[in-house]
Amino acid sequence: MRKKDRRHRAREAALQILYQWDIARGGVERAADTFFELQWHDTDPPSEALRGFATSLARDTVARLDTIDPLIAETAERWRPERMAVLDRLILRMAVCELIRDRETPPPVVINEALELARTFSTEDAVKFINGMLDGVRKKLEAR
Repeated sequence: MRKKDRRHRAREAALQILYQWDIARGGVERAADTFFELQWHDTDPPSEALRGFATSLARDTVARLDTIDPLIAETAERWRPERMAVLDRLILRMAVCELIRDRETPPPVVINEALELARTFSTEDAVKFINGMLDGVRKKLEAR
């Protein structure tokens, strides 16, 4: 098995931070500190770059929910984000945040990373759902 790419590992960490934030209803910074100090399961501590990327992605995702959730709801039509499975909703939110904030990262890379997260943390049906949703969001953002 190949060692995971550092950016992918940082996205996994960001998703886990967001999950803790969503469940505990605490602050993102606190969720990040708790994750890296108490739940980091790798033998080596996270690099500052990984920790910084994961924390900033989680923080920016939460900070932009007023932009992200309407985009998701509009794309999903009769599905509000709060009705989606928690991990699927968080993967979508995080990927939409990246599509908005990281213009230098090609959308296919962001979408592929989200699909990998769904394969790891959710179901095959979720992978298909997230792929369709992110493709729709990508088209909306490109039309702006």
